[in-house]
Amino acid sequence: MRGGTILEATISDETHKGETPRAFMLVREDDPIAPPLERAVIAIGNFDGVHRGHQALIAHARDMANERGVACGVLTFSPHPRAFFAPDKPFFRITPMREKMAVFASLGLDGAIVRRFDAPLAATSAADFLERFIRAEIGASGVVIGHDFHFGRGREGTPETLRTFCEAHGIACAVVPVVEETGGAISSSAIRTALAEGDVARANALLGYRWFALGDIRHGARRGRDLGYPTANMRLPDGCGLRHGIYAVRMQVDGAIRDGVASFGRRPTFDNGAPLLETFLFDFSGDLYGRQVGVEFVGWIRGEERFESVEALIARMNSDSALARSMLAAPCGPRSILESA
Repeated sequence: MRGGTILEATISDETHKGETPRAFMLVREDDPIAPPLERAVIAIGNFDGVHRGHQALIAHARDMANERGVACGVLTFSPHPRAFFAPDKPFFRITPMREKMAVFASLGLDGAIVRRFDAPLAATSAADFLERFIRAEIGASGVVIGHDFHFGRGREGTPETLRTFCEAHGIACAVVPVVEETGGAISSSAIRTALAEGDVARANALLGYRWFALGDIRHGARRGRDLGYPTANMRLPDGCGLRHGIYAVRMQVDGAIRDGVASFGRRPTFDNGAPLLETFLFDFSGDLYGRQVGVEFVGWIRGEERFESVEALIARMNSDSALARSMLAAPCGPRSILESA
């Protein structure tokens, strides 16, 4: 990113309104498919996390598109089917929509088509799903899915259903096998579990990039300023299952990446309120209120604690900051989406 919002430099909305397309095109909800994505090779899935397994699928789609000289995009859905079928049950989205689009853009895709997952779509047969999306809307020249992708009413559509459809209509088709490493398959569930345990190193290894959150800086209680640790505060989405605690982080603001230490939790020493991400940036002064930023999580420091005195809290914050600086001075593992945006 070079100024503006996190996604401004990489994502363009639909171009049928006469806008000049940029590097990555986003077609939202009921908007028609923009010409650059017609006849594209399409990878289909929910892609929560866009983890290494998803990236293998997308890489296969890119190769197929390059062979045919066409664009490559993804077809995905919002909300996630789990959130649609159980709206009252908290659902931890690893990558909410903005974050997901940022990862897609970083993978060299030409665009993403996002369709609304609602009652009519849930009731659509597998055959009608393929006819509507693959043939009528996109006119796809190729389709790539994961080995476990099901679609249509009651999940009746299988990879074999897709293969048969594509063969009948002269559409290239590929089903990508599971991507595994020591410990089992790379999956969104495994990443949610790692983040729920505060194990961001494990989550990042499975993702293939550093897990991050985008948001706007909001006013807080200003306690950090009084403690000598002024923080930039942001809400993480409802349902976020990240373990409450202290993390070594990096923040992107105005195109620059800055090191810091962050607390995610309820502040038990003070108010035990709603969960909030509070980030203290090292060697920084400035007003960030109202700015959109990205925060990526590099390392786990400790769990959230209640301290008996402000002095004890400050002493622990000093040691937390020193440990975070040490972590961030070392090689930080997987790539950064924020640095590539």
